[in-house]
Amino acid sequence: MSKINKSDIYDKNLNFLLGSGASHGLLPTLALKLKVDGTEIAHTVETLATKYAGSPDILAHLFSWYVQEVISPAAQYDPDDVIFNTAEQDKAIENYQIFLSTVLKFLAKKKDKNRANIFTTNYDGMIAHTGEQLLRIGAYDFHLNDGGAGFVKRTLNARNFSRYYQDHGVFDRHAKSVPQINLIQLHGSVYWYKDEENIEISYDLKRASKRVNEVPCRESEAFKAILSDETKTDLGLAALNLTSEDPQANLSFQSSYETLPVVNPTKWKFHETVFEEHYYQMLRLLSYELEKPDSVFIAFGFSFADEHILNLVKRSLSNPSLQLFICCFSGETVSEMKGKFKGFDNVEFITVDGDLDFTSFNKEVFNVSSEGLAVE
Repeated sequence: MSKINKSDIYDKNLNFLLGSGASHGLLPTLALKLKVDGTEIAHTVETLATKYAGSPDILAHLFSWYVQEVISPAAQYDPDDVIFNTAEQDKAIENYQIFLSTVLKFLAKKKDKNRANIFTTNYDGMIAHTGEQLLRIGAYDFHLNDGGAGFVKRTLNARNFSRYYQDHGVFDRHAKSVPQINLIQLHGSVYWYKDEENIEISYDLKRASKRVNEVPCRESEAFKAILSDETKTDLGLAALNLTSEDPQANLSFQSSYETLPVVNPTKWKFHETVFEEHYYQMLRLLSYELEKPDSVFIAFGFSFADEHILNLVKRSLSNPSLQLFICCFSGETVSEMKGKFKGFDNVEFITVDGDLDFTSFNKEVFNVSSEGLAVE
C-alpha cells in the first residue's frame, strides 16, 4: 500500500486528472463484457468500433448504446433529487464532496499558489454540482472556475482559466488570493452547447436531458445483451439482423450524435470544430501546467487510452521537477501503467490493499487530517 506524502505535494503546482473511475456509480467505463473472437480479452467501445468500422448498422447500434448508457446518465442526473437517486449515485456525490473538501483544506494550508487544476475526461457535472453544494452550505470560501464568463449567457474561453480572485482590505492595505479550483473538461460536457463559433455553458438539467433524449438512437435488446455477455464474442454481433426498415435510420442517428459536445472514443476527437479547437487549447494548458517548476500531477480513475493525453504527459515527464502519481485500481492496472510509462523515474504507481476505488482514494491515499495530508 502507498500514499501520497505531504512533503511531495506541499507548496507545489497541484494538478489532478480524473477519469471515469471517479464517477463510478453514475457513469460506466467504456469496457464491455463480450470477448474479442478467439481470445479471453474483453472488448471496449474503441476496439469494437474499430473492428466494425465498415458496418454502419453495428456502429449505429454501438454508439446508440454509448449515448443511452454513458452520455444520457450524465445529462439526466440531478444531485438534488434525493428521493430517486440510487445508493451508488449518492456514494458518487459523497466521494466528490470528500475529494473537493480535501483539495480545499489543502489549499487553505498553502501560503501562496492556493490554486489547483482538475482536468477530467468525464462529461458529467459532478465537480460543478458538488462545488455548488459546498458553496451553498457555506462550508468553504473558494472560487470554482469552469472557464465560463458572462451573466445571462456564459461562454467558455481558454483565457478565463488565467483569471483569479482576490480579497482586499477596506483601504486596500492588504490582499489575499481566494482559493481557486480550475475545472477543465478535456472530453467535453453534457452542459456545453455550440453557439455559432463559441461554446455556451448552461447547467440547466432539463435542457441537457432534452437534447440527449432527442437523439434517434437505434434500438436492439439482442445487441445490448451481447455487449454485456462475457460468454459471447464479437461474431455474435455480426450474426444479428440490425437492418432498419428506414433507410435513413443510421444517417439520422449519426447526424444527431455528431452534434453532441463529447469526444468520439474511437478517434479521441470532437466532430464539431469549435469543440475540437477548445480541446487542443486545453491540451496546451495541460502541457503548460505540467512543464511548470515543482508540479504535481495525480491521475485517478483514468486509463490513459486517449493517446493525445498519454503522449502529452510522457513528453511533460522530461520536466525533472514534475512528479506524476498514477492511482492503479488493481494489480493488473499496475502492470498496464508500468508498460505505458516504462523508463520514467518521476512516476509513482499508487496502490492499496484491495481495489483502489474513489472511496479508498479518499480514505487511504489523499486526505487531510489535523496533522496534514496523510503520510505513511
